[in-house]
Amino acid sequence: MTDFVALEDEQGVRLSWNIWPSSKTEAIKSVIPFASLYTPIKKLASMPVLPYEPIPCKQCNAILSPYARVDFYSKVWICPFCIARNHFPPHYQGVAENNLPAELYPNYTTVEYTLNRTVAPHPPVYIFVIDTCVSEEELSACKNTITQAISTLPEYVNVGLVTFGRHVHVYELCFSECSKCFVFRGGREYTCPQIVDQLGVRPVSSRGPQGGPGGQQGAPNMPTRKFLMPLSEAEFALTTALEELTKDAFPVVTGHRPLRCTGTALQVASALLGASVPSGNCQARIMTFLGGPCTEGGGKVLGTDLGEQIRSHKDVAKDGAPHFRKAKKFYEVVSQELVQHGHTVDVFAMSLDQELMQHGHTVDAFARSLDQVGFAEMRDICMATGGMAVQASSFTSPVFKNSLQRLLLKEGEEGFVGLSSNATIEVIPSKDIKVAGLLGTAARMEKKSPNISDNEIGMGGTTQWKLCSLDLDTTVSVFFDITANNKEGEAAPQQGSVPQFFIQFITRYMHWGGELRCRVTTLTRRVTTLTRRWVDPGPQLAADLISGFDQEAAAVIMARLASHKMDTEEDFDATRLFMFILRRSQFVQVFGNSPDETAYFRLLLFRVTTSDAMLMIQPQLTAYHFNGPPEPVLLDVQSILPERILFLDAYFYVVIFHGTTIAQWRKAEYHLKEGIGRLERREEARPAPFAQLWQKAKGVVLRSASLFHSLADCDQAGVRLPPARESGGGGGGGGCTGGTSQGEAKKVLRKRFPEPYFVDCGSFLLAKLNPSSTYSSPTPMSAEVINTDDVSLSTFTEHLKRLAVQSGLPSPLLPNVAKASPPSCGRMFALCLSRQGMTTHHLGPK
Repeated sequence: MTDFVALEDEQGVRLSWNIWPSSKTEAIKSVIPFASLYTPIKKLASMPVLPYEPIPCKQCNAILSPYARVDFYSKVWICPFCIARNHFPPHYQGVAENNLPAELYPNYTTVEYTLNRTVAPHPPVYIFVIDTCVSEEELSACKNTITQAISTLPEYVNVGLVTFGRHVHVYELCFSECSKCFVFRGGREYTCPQIVDQLGVRPVSSRGPQGGPGGQQGAPNMPTRKFLMPLSEAEFALTTALEELTKDAFPVVTGHRPLRCTGTALQVASALLGASVPSGNCQARIMTFLGGPCTEGGGKVLGTDLGEQIRSHKDVAKDGAPHFRKAKKFYEVVSQELVQHGHTVDVFAMSLDQELMQHGHTVDAFARSLDQVGFAEMRDICMATGGMAVQASSFTSPVFKNSLQRLLLKEGEEGFVGLSSNATIEVIPSKDIKVAGLLGTAARMEKKSPNISDNEIGMGGTTQWKLCSLDLDTTVSVFFDITANNKEGEAAPQQGSVPQFFIQFITRYMHWGGELRCRVTTLTRRVTTLTRRWVDPGPQLAADLISGFDQEAAAVIMARLASHKMDTEEDFDATRLFMFILRRSQFVQVFGNSPDETAYFRLLLFRVTTSDAMLMIQPQLTAYHFNGPPEPVLLDVQSILPERILFLDAYFYVVIFHGTTIAQWRKAEYHLKEGIGRLERREEARPAPFAQLWQKAKGVVLRSASLFHSLADCDQAGVRLPPARESGGGGGGGGCTGGTSQGEAKKVLRKRFPEPYFVDCGSFLLAKLNPSSTYSSPTPMSAEVINTDDVSLSTFTEHLKRLAVQSGLPSPLLPNVAKASPPSCGRMFALCLSRQGMTTHHLGPK
């Protein structure tokens, strides 16, 4: 079987189907689309960085790759996409079979070029937008965390400060005598020209770039430098303003919420950035810290009366949320006007997501609220600009503190996320393949091409998209249509004598070091070597497609597609999806989650890698026990045993579950006893098997305690823990090493952004497990019983098997369906659907 993970490590791409039918008739039968998961700036061990410009095809703009045919005598290369002949530039005249440039080496299918700059880069810009309608304790914690984060920034970074409550305050950082700011009324509607005029900022197009790493210092512009200044000059004024910042002074009427003008504050910050920073020449971020919902001005999500409840999923579905549509439209109306007038890079755009997209700026949302803050309405800002999102219960939470600090880490530091900016992704397919669209944290660019499919999925109608911000893990889904009309008996599209197809991803972006780079990834898979290829219609088509089906990539693509359809199609029913775990996930089941939580979960699903998305869809369950080292176990209620500790990694949450026996030992605080050695002597009189079991139990309890210590604030939880230590196991089983789980937990925390929550709650784990043993089971098969009416995986799988047989799966595969395990059954069922052209309305029981 093909190792799809190894292919991803080579190129940063995974395909749902690695073998494609060469006929449109066969392709349209597939419910699972032909799509890719592409990580544009993924770290690749074998990728070279070339210090020169790429060579494009004069006809289709595809970049020279190892799959081009080269005539070394005539110094001509033939583009594999359009078969156009291109002459090598003069500096390639020495190219020969024994003197190849790196981009023609067969193993360099992904290369990165360093592009020449026409202007010096502008220093990075960070505007901190802070909500002051919170308690003094929360505001103090927020200010302290921001101050610590600022201390880690380089001195050349430009910073700005905007605060908001009932009104918006823009701080003038060049005035060091005292805090001085410009005030905008929160309830008034502004246009971007009005904001810029009131601030006295000249448009950036009238002056050259400012200084930064690798650039020259331009002429100072004092109106702009009042609000955005280098940290070396503004650090004292900024920290002083933060120290003096207090809770919003306007009184709150009893029984009412505070007046909070979040939308106006974001609009002001966006207008300031647009007028002050050159477009596409720096990394510019608006870091917004929210403490509650917007109740005043643009983007308002509810009124101030506490009797008015914030919208629920039911309200949104039945159009019972009076502010929802208007708040979302607040971020869209002016952008449509700018596109209509052709102002694609204008600095005076009002719609936040589209204006920030045009200028390459990003909004990061750090929300702190036990209630909702209106993130469901604001999600499109982060989606379009590639901004990060973090939700925490308090600004004092380690999740908030650690996530903010990690976002600003420098290269080489542990946990560096690799933030880059101003990227464009262009997809060039070969003949008989069209681009249907993209799903991810990107914005559509109006680039027309003959390779555009009429069937739009997500952001379609183009072959190029803009990513204002992306990191090492940012992953986008690109969907394709097969348009070939080959019939059974006809040959597939060929190059030479080998059937193959080509797809090229071209990513131009601004590297975190300030360089402009272009990464080129070219896909093709030949019959004789690798797996990605065309396949002819015929009797063997089904078996060929199965061998190239990537279940993990297909699951993630279907999860993104289902989430997108649930957001955009009112009548879409995702509960009939044939993916058992997905339909029970937080992306499909909104019961128990607020609209803000659902928007947050789906936003992260649209940006993470395939492996991380699989953790969101199907969490990983690991068992710690006495009979050997930790091992993965089924996500099933039968995995719960009295003398076992379970560790659940669900990406957003990390859960520890103690079996009943372990829980009793923990409740008795055996692991807190300082005289644990005396306990050992006390047990010497007991039977040897129990003494051995007790010795192993100590190791497991201590190991669980060390993991708890590494993931949570134990003082806050009221738990005192001894240092983790190695505890040897007794006869009949493997030993228990105290540092193993702690190291695993730290590894999880270092890699993941935002930092996951720690949960020490059995009910959360039960909600994620397969209910193979319920209250209605005649004979419970496990130590725990789940009180639910949902069907179990075995019932679901039996239904799929029957449906697969009824749907006419090719006869050579039918014997395998009857004895198929759930994973392989899902693969065969997906193939069955592709052969019968069934829709999701036919899939699975409710």
